[in-house]
Amino acid sequence: MASNPTDPKALILHVGTKHLSSWSMRPFLALVYAGAEFTCRTIPLDRPTTKEAILAVNPTGKVPVLVQGDLVVSDSLAICEYVAELFPHARLWPEKREARARARSISAEMHAGFAALRRDMPMNLVENRPGVGHTPEALADAARVMTIWREALARSGGPFLFGTFTIADAMFAPVATRFQTYGVELDATCRTYVDTVLATSGFERWKREALAERG
Repeated sequence: MASNPTDPKALILHVGTKHLSSWSMRPFLALVYAGAEFTCRTIPLDRPTTKEAILAVNPTGKVPVLVQGDLVVSDSLAICEYVAELFPHARLWPEKREARARARSISAEMHAGFAALRRDMPMNLVENRPGVGHTPEALADAARVMTIWREALARSGGPFLFGTFTIADAMFAPVATRFQTYGVELDATCRTYVDTVLATSGFERWKREALAERG
C-alpha cells in the first residue's frame, strides 16, 4: 500500500556523497526549508557498488531520488516541485505570477546550463582551491550567474533571490559553494548573497553531515 502522500515521515531522500553531489543538495535544502521530516540516505559515489545501490532505489540509475511508498521522484528540480506541492505553506515558489515565472525560468537555466562551470569548478565542500578552474568558459558562466543574481535581488530587495527562500535559491546554492571553493571574485551584492545562502540552516546541516561522512 502506498504511503499517505501528506505524511512527511514517509519521505526518503537518497543522495550522493554530500561533499560532492551538487544535484543532491538542492532537494535537501528544499525539504529542510519546508520543515519536512524526512530520512536522508547517502549512496557513496565512485565505488564498485554505486551503480547497483542506486538502481536498487531508482531505475534511472541516478541520484538524488525521493521515495515515498511506491512513488519514486527523480531529478532535483522535479523533487523540489513535488516538495513545493506537499508543503504549500513553505511557499517554495514566489506567490506573484510574474515572479514565479522568473523563478522557474532561472531555475531551469541553472538546471540545463553552465556546463563549463560544472566541469571546471566541480562542487567540493572539503577543499579550498582558489584560482583553480578559472577557464574563460567557466568564468563566462560565473558572470552569467552573477547577472542573474543581481537582477533578481534588485527586483526583490533580497536577502534571497525572490525575497524569501525559494527553489531558485536551492538550485543556485551549489554555485555559491563553488564560488567560495574556487575563489571567484564577487561584487558586494553577490558576496552578500553567497554569505546568506551559506548561512542557512539547510546548508549548515548539509555541510555538517558532509564533513561527518568524510570522518
